[in-house]
Amino acid sequence: MKSLNQMNWNKKFTYPPSTRALIENQRHYEVGKEKLPSVTTILDATQPSEKRESLANWRRKVGEKEADRIRDHAAERGTIMHRVIEGHLLGHRHADLSDLGQQAGRMAQNIIESGLKGSLDEIWGSEIVVYYPGLYAGATDLAGIYEGRESIIDFKQSNRLKKREWITDYFLQLAGYTVAHNVVHGTKIQRGVILMCTADNIYQRFIVQDKEFQKYMWEWLRRVDKFYDTRNN
Repeated sequence: MKSLNQMNWNKKFTYPPSTRALIENQRHYEVGKEKLPSVTTILDATQPSEKRESLANWRRKVGEKEADRIRDHAAERGTIMHRVIEGHLLGHRHADLSDLGQQAGRMAQNIIESGLKGSLDEIWGSEIVVYYPGLYAGATDLAGIYEGRESIIDFKQSNRLKKREWITDYFLQLAGYTVAHNVVHGTKIQRGVILMCTADNIYQRFIVQDKEFQKYMWEWLRRVDKFYDTRNN
């Protein structure tokens, strides 16, 4: 099995530079002369009412202050975890000796050992921005060949184990990134991979591909239409 240090980087695509911007409190990406809403902005704006109500109920149950603390803590842990994984892919170490940093480092190492080593055949880009001209943009963690197939890959962290039916938004994210990559770069990617680790260091992997992935691609495009219909009315 290959170690990540022996991974084949193939920078066959030119991914655009971009900057993030908040427009009306929504994340956008400035790509070239365009300011495009992010994939997560579109998903948040078009989420079903029952999901919105479920989140609101949870915030009321735990309290607004505690809900914000949990959200911010998880976000910081996720940021560190991503930095560690990206550093490993680029051949350098990211060290954070805080308690949170060490926890995130263990989670990152689990994803590297369990999800990437021996499976990641070729890397096209890490922490790349993809965009669909005139419609949207987003940043995905990895594009390349995974277990012999062209794939878009995202790293996720969670406070608890996830069931597949709970993470449809993650699959829609992957679909959004994939549609954009296929349109701009002429690829025919039909596979998305989620590599996840919980706070107590349990690894999970979810793969969506082929006909199931096409279903998410069409649902993603429907959500994009809904976003612009609402914005323009």
